[in-house]
Amino acid sequence: MSCAISPLHQAAKRWPHQVAVQYWDAASASYQPISYQQLSQQVLSVAQQLSQQGLTLNSRLMVTDDNSLEQIILYWACVEIGVLFCPISAKFPAQQVTDLANRYHYQYCWTSLKYLSLRPKNSTTVDIDLSADNRSTANDAGQFDWQRGSNVILTSGSSGTPKGVVHCMDNHVASARGSAQLIDLSIGDAWLLSLPLFHIGGLAIVNRCAVAGAAVVLPIPTASLAEQLQAVSLSHLSLVAAQLIKLLADNPQQVKSLKALLLGGGAVATSLTQQLKQLGCSAYTSYGMTEMSSQITTGDANLHGSGELLSYRQLKLVEQRIYVKGETLFKGYLYPQDNAEGQQGWYCPVDAEGWFDTQDRGEWLDNGQLHILGRSDNMFICGGENIQPEEIEQALCCHPLIDDAIVYPIEDDRFGWLPAAIVKGPIAASAIEQSQLDQFLQAKIARFKRPRHYSPWPNVPQTGLKISRKAIIAAVLYQSA
Repeated sequence: MSCAISPLHQAAKRWPHQVAVQYWDAASASYQPISYQQLSQQVLSVAQQLSQQGLTLNSRLMVTDDNSLEQIILYWACVEIGVLFCPISAKFPAQQVTDLANRYHYQYCWTSLKYLSLRPKNSTTVDIDLSADNRSTANDAGQFDWQRGSNVILTSGSSGTPKGVVHCMDNHVASARGSAQLIDLSIGDAWLLSLPLFHIGGLAIVNRCAVAGAAVVLPIPTASLAEQLQAVSLSHLSLVAAQLIKLLADNPQQVKSLKALLLGGGAVATSLTQQLKQLGCSAYTSYGMTEMSSQITTGDANLHGSGELLSYRQLKLVEQRIYVKGETLFKGYLYPQDNAEGQQGWYCPVDAEGWFDTQDRGEWLDNGQLHILGRSDNMFICGGENIQPEEIEQALCCHPLIDDAIVYPIEDDRFGWLPAAIVKGPIAASAIEQSQLDQFLQAKIARFKRPRHYSPWPNVPQTGLKISRKAIIAAVLYQSA
């Protein structure tokens, strides 16, 4: 599909009166609906406002807010006129926001009133008026090349400075259609935007709903997840493990009514999947990444593994290293503004056959599920044996009193490196008994892989959905120094 109007305007033509967005109105303390026809009109109005303020094809608009109606409208408006939509976490400190805006040349910015302090000095501020009268309809929407860049999502920055990942509309629609292969999403369904729009998981929800004619439900700013589920009827929910732990602790019965619960962001503790199974919840785990526009594999959360390969994706293993390509593969990484070669735009680091190296390691299980072994750059050697930290972490997370774990190497004169672990959960509230955990791990992993030292989880601020391994490990090492 090389040239067409956006999925939003297509939905407005097919289902004009279907609810596109439900947002919380604080004044009435109730949810208010916006139809696809109304959303289409607002997007066309804001697209015109952006053009009048100087934004043109390939301009970059940095957007900072908690999930909001304005963000969704700005996303589709940017798609409409070819501006790169660049959402930024509001948890970043002001200096980091300025540094990122300078690094990737975000010429324009829009922030909600709540985050005015995060406006970078070298960017031009953009204003929008959602009340502006506009009688345009989806029939007035312009066709465009679905291969042109539509947005930039920053990676988690686990390897250093976050990279700017550029996607196109073809990427997003292929991702949505592949997701629907296992997780049915239909007209009338409602998916809570529980993941931030600066994360690919959040943006994927917006695109999936537009393709299917379902509604995006914006969260109540002051409500917990459990309170949120009581306030509005939902069919779909996306969570990372930390969110699921909190929800199951507050009110586990609320997940039973969901049509689908999609879990991502890393390994999910066995205790959590067992709880979901007991509740009869239709839960799915997935392996995905920003560079592949969200999900790559998806499967039943009660099965061992990260699911089966979805349509529109390709995956191969070379000595357990995962390579991917397909219609969901991103356009490329933004060149930094000050790159030595002075290159503009973006680049995609693939081999001659178009394969992208994920730097993850995995294996196919007998049931056809992909099992993720861990990151190649996390592996270390202990006495001549390869240690993959994620294998030990998964084993530890099988313990009923452990919610999360990080394994890292500590120097040793005899073996070179030895595994140590940081654990989170009820077990960390008291003295962690080495012998108890050694006995627990005995039947799960080889003896040399057992951690020689345990530390409780430190209190480290989190600016994104993914936990920063480096920050957690650094905090523990600092405390023990």
